[in-house]
Amino acid sequence: MDRVFLLIGALAAGLGVAMGAFGAHGLRARLTVEMLAVFETGVRYHVYHALALLATALLLGRPEFQASRLIVASGWLFVGGILLFSGSLYLLAVTGIRPLGAITPIGGVAFLIAWALLAIAAIR
Repeated sequence: MDRVFLLIGALAAGLGVAMGAFGAHGLRARLTVEMLAVFETGVRYHVYHALALLATALLLGRPEFQASRLIVASGWLFVGGILLFSGSLYLLAVTGIRPLGAITPIGGVAFLIAWALLAIAAIR
């Protein structure tokens, strides 16, 4: 599982950089200041949690954490959080469809649970 999260984390980090460049260079003239800020928030959390996925992969590579279901669950919640939180913000910024903002908190909760599971795994 550590290799899976390493691969997904690396791809997600690269995609986060690409999305940041796209927002800065491709969308700056097309979006309002408000929607550009929404897009940038998506990028920021995308990259933060891609790095968290890389950390998850490194933890799973350690003998004491290899069998940790908490860390594996945390990794998948980071993936889901990126898709739901950042993905909904990207779509909201580009399309202007406000109801997409209702998806964002679900991704945020996924992030919070993922961090909590990592903390619990560290305590155990």
